[in-house]
Amino acid sequence: MKQLDKEYGELAWRSHGEPLDALMQTILSQATSDVNSGRAFDSLRRAFPGGWDEVRLAEVRDIADAIRCGGLADAKAPRLRAVLQEIHERVGSTSLEFLKTTPTEEAKAFLNSFHGVGPKTTACVLMFSLGRPVLPVDTHVFRVSHRLGLIDEKLGEAKAHNALQSQLKDPDVYSYHVHLIRHGRRVCVAQQPRCEECVLGSKCAYRQAGGRLSKKTLPQNLPGTLHGLKEKVGEGSNKV
Repeated sequence: MKQLDKEYGELAWRSHGEPLDALMQTILSQATSDVNSGRAFDSLRRAFPGGWDEVRLAEVRDIADAIRCGGLADAKAPRLRAVLQEIHERVGSTSLEFLKTTPTEEAKAFLNSFHGVGPKTTACVLMFSLGRPVLPVDTHVFRVSHRLGLIDEKLGEAKAHNALQSQLKDPDVYSYHVHLIRHGRRVCVAQQPRCEECVLGSKCAYRQAGGRLSKKTLPQNLPGTLHGLKEKVGEGSNKV
């Protein structure tokens, strides 16, 4: 992590809000930009000042109208209300405050049990809201990690969470997530990555293979560290 800390600055985790806020915002962020999902979240809170219980009791069309600016409103509105309703039925209130004292594995199992909530959404809630060392793997994290030779592309994003998590020390999870998103947006882009600008070039399987990866170029028997990248112990974990 040392190279990325130097390039993008050292990070310390800070909470991105209450766990239920984080869950709703992460659902809204699916298949849209951060800007659009942020607008939709703010619009939803303005439309229902009474909080998430008011959203739970609202008509789906009213929820959809409130989040229209974020895209896919007609698909996300019933999902949001259904999750809120199920939380209320299972917990007895429209709240996820109990997760603050719930062991991480139990919290993961609880969140993953909801329809439409997968490993990435669960990890976002646990890492960004509660500071747990649970790695969300989005398209940038997956792409950069694959090019570094840490995971096989055929693994897929869903299974990549555990595969990458096992190669990270808990204090580095947040920094790894945020740094790789920034690196994936600025340097290791999907098309025509700017390898000549990359601070990880000497450790990158993709660059060493001339811009192409195959099973033969992927390192075998990966150690429990980041393929030779120096890790910095003692840093926090979170989101962009």
